[in-house]
Amino acid sequence: MAADTVLDLLARGAASAPAIGAPENKPLTFAGLRDLAAKTTADLNAMGIGRNDRVAIVLPNGPEMATTFIAVASCATTAPLNPAYRADEFEFYLIDLKAKALLIQQGEESPARAVAAKLDVPIVEVVPDRSKGAGYFTLKPEKPMSGKPAHPGKAEPDDIALVLHTSGTTSRPKIVPLAQRNVCATARHITQTLSLTPSDICLNIMPLFHIHGLMAAVLSSLAAGASVNCSPGFNALRFFAWLDEVKPSWYTAVPTMHQTILARADRNGEIIGRSKLRLIRSSSASLPPQVMAALEKTFNAPVIEAYGMTEAAHQMASNPLPPRSRKPGSVGLAAGPEVAIMDTEGNLVPRGSLGEIVIKGPNVTAGYEANPAANASAFTNGWFRTGDQGTLDDEGYLRITGRLKELINRGGEKVSPLEVDETIMDHPAVAQVVTFAMPHDKLGEEVAAAVVLREGQNATEREIRDFAAKKLADFKVPRKVVFLQEIPKGATGKLQRIGLAEKLGLGT
Repeated sequence: MAADTVLDLLARGAASAPAIGAPENKPLTFAGLRDLAAKTTADLNAMGIGRNDRVAIVLPNGPEMATTFIAVASCATTAPLNPAYRADEFEFYLIDLKAKALLIQQGEESPARAVAAKLDVPIVEVVPDRSKGAGYFTLKPEKPMSGKPAHPGKAEPDDIALVLHTSGTTSRPKIVPLAQRNVCATARHITQTLSLTPSDICLNIMPLFHIHGLMAAVLSSLAAGASVNCSPGFNALRFFAWLDEVKPSWYTAVPTMHQTILARADRNGEIIGRSKLRLIRSSSASLPPQVMAALEKTFNAPVIEAYGMTEAAHQMASNPLPPRSRKPGSVGLAAGPEVAIMDTEGNLVPRGSLGEIVIKGPNVTAGYEANPAANASAFTNGWFRTGDQGTLDDEGYLRITGRLKELINRGGEKVSPLEVDETIMDHPAVAQVVTFAMPHDKLGEEVAAAVVLREGQNATEREIRDFAAKKLADFKVPRKVVFLQEIPKGATGKLQRIGLAEKLGLGT
């Protein structure tokens, strides 16, 4: 029988085997994690919180965030929030979620505290106790709490394990509820894709308020009976020390993190030589083929690019492990749900045709919460429309040509920003690039690019444009190239295309 609850997923791990680790700390075993989940269930039930009650979690990255997610998801609904939010953002999310409690680390100052007090949301402190292993904690309500939950005890497969909001770049954020069976399906899919075994060790550098870190690093590792070592968050200056101490067999990250790691690789050759990486995973944004090649050469390990999104509880497609082919520029084969391409009329189209990427499977959300309009546009004939444009080749490998919302409409000519990115990344002076739409008074939109140059390298706007013009049709060549020290990123490290023109003051 497949494990369809988070608690069932933990059953595979040997009692004495490490489950959750952290740099410079002793690990928490699977027995310890299972005990913590049982204790948390009893404690939350005693506070009147049970299955499908929403618990907002505001914790710094690290082992306590991982264990709190697992323990709370065993008996209630987790709602992780970015600790960097401002007061008005916390207010929006706590109201929108109808949170029954706010879990926050003892001693951690956060505007969430005052907001929760204002909204009468009970505050429960997470008190770390690493003497019992990384991530072990006790719960301490700020004020006495009691009550009888409507649905006590262990979570069941159809209960909601996790709620996250969509990024809301162009509209009000939507609530994505993910059932226990959704997140467990994704954990199994990733475990199978990466052939994870109990001997694997993942080094997590992803934020744990985001689906990528929670599913790809934490839950997939635990589903395999393996361990995940939880860093305090991505830090390029400490990454190689962690690599040396933790000796992970793999890590997963977004492309900007991989690029930052590569920039420091030359001065950490000895550590890289000692490293034990079996694979490197990349997801959440398109990985430039040049970066993939450099990572594989530097670490002598295959880079597995995957494709995920919140509504699919993360993974949808992934390049396979060797000896099967990894195709640079492709996000690989269907890796969990079914994947197809749909035209604007809702018809599935043959391989090789361009259209919207659609999915269906056990990891896909049943629908946005209280948003019938969004659901009507997101689901067609049982398929979830991802909002991404792409093609499937003859072997079933998926290539993404861009977010439909991010495609640049230059006077009726559609330009894929990813295609322009890949071309400019070949320039020897370019370290990073993000192509985006810039308003134009006659064409509607014009092509622009923000570029970060390699350390010690120089290039002019004209040189970048001339370089692009050798490989791209004239209408795809950026009319404006902006040089930046750093490209604006979202909370998870993804480069931001939508709204970048406005941020950079590039109006009509």
